[in-house]
Amino acid sequence: MTAAGTAPRTLVVRLDSAGDVLLAGPAVRAAAAGSSFTAVLCGPQGERAARLLPGVDEVLVHDAPWVGLEPPPVSREDTDALVRAVAARRFDRALVLASFHQSPLPAALLLRLAGVGWIGADSEHYPGALLDLRHRRAPGRHEAQAALDLALAAGFALPPGDDGSLRITPPPDTARLAGDEPYLVVHPGAAVPARAWSPGRAARAVAALARAGHRVVVTGGPGEKELTAAVAGRHALDLGGRTGLPELAGVLARARAVVVGNTGPAHLAAAVGTPVVCLFAPVVPAGRWAPHRVPHVLLGRPDAACAGTRARTCPVPGHPCLDSVTDEEVLAAVDALAGPRPTAAGGPGPCRGADGTAPGAGPGAPATDESEVTV
Repeated sequence: MTAAGTAPRTLVVRLDSAGDVLLAGPAVRAAAAGSSFTAVLCGPQGERAARLLPGVDEVLVHDAPWVGLEPPPVSREDTDALVRAVAARRFDRALVLASFHQSPLPAALLLRLAGVGWIGADSEHYPGALLDLRHRRAPGRHEAQAALDLALAAGFALPPGDDGSLRITPPPDTARLAGDEPYLVVHPGAAVPARAWSPGRAARAVAALARAGHRVVVTGGPGEKELTAAVAGRHALDLGGRTGLPELAGVLARARAVVVGNTGPAHLAAAVGTPVVCLFAPVVPAGRWAPHRVPHVLLGRPDAACAGTRARTCPVPGHPCLDSVTDEEVLAAVDALAGPRPTAAGGPGPCRGADGTAPGAGPGAPATDESEVTV
């Protein structure tokens, strides 16, 4: 522990996805407000998000074998390297953040071996000597608020004027990518397929938004170029593979609203203050994972058969929890969040990027015949 009157050096641990790391942001800011030095220990999938969080002095990365959908094998060499790295930084305190279904105890054990003198975490399991603060999460608590609750219980508090919403450092100007005219973002992908529309359904939604007068920008990562091309077709600007996480944040920050599944970009949109139409599959609880402290509308069928299953791939034929959402529901949600449409109904014509070029139809472009647009 620190000497009397000295602010601690603090480590905040969140080892899973980019979205999870973004949700840890309020807790990180609380820790930073009461610390002389604050680091985040995250996994490879969360590193880019951790580097966007305000209050972070250093980011450490460890691919933990007890976290993630495809965890690496246990490696003594990697484990020893982590213990040495943490020990070298002489942290006084640590908060181990984990989802309600995860255990913080493996991380706590390694931090204890690294000489961290005080460790706090939510834990449903008896921690023995691993935790100094065994905190109990309030039932049904949102992930962001649960993390902040732990920080508060550890003696950290948000600075004056901080309302506990998600935040990132200012994103870059992305007008060169998306242009200056008002637009909506549709982000069709997700690391967990059950939490997003099927590609065909997403393409029909983009076509419907364009016909209603919205300018649409479709976003996706480097591995989603085929998906974004098919979804954008000739109705939208395709930015698939053209944005890293900071650039994606910039595109989202300039959007009137974003249509996205329960995935990292939904939380990134919340962190830049953009309203979210969230296609929320009930495989996980909305109360824990919905967009946090930003205007949003949840679309989906919460009573679908997949509810509560934590399924990665939809177990119900036809993906009814999300694919049954109608174009009318999407348009109404967008109008409720983004206000009046900036162009007359009937469509703005081909969507053009900042360079003035219109996208080609591309493979899988959605049909324009109204009779072929089904849900």
